[in-house]
Amino acid sequence: MDELSPSQWVTRCAERLHDRWHTVEPAQLEEVAMELWRDSHLRALPPAEAAALWLSPVTNQQE
Repeated sequence: MDELSPSQWVTRCAERLHDRWHTVEPAQLEEVAMELWRDSHLRALPPAEAAALWLSPVTNQQE
């Protein structure tokens, strides 16, 4: 896979977050995705994987 630009990474991460939070405004999801991108550990992951990892505490509580 080609390396994503920061804006592509943020957009794809925000899309993944939207899959979980349909009622949150897209601009807010992009802000969250940008915060995730600023974390070097999460930034090293594909955007969907980073979002899933970040969401895992919430997801695990609902199970």
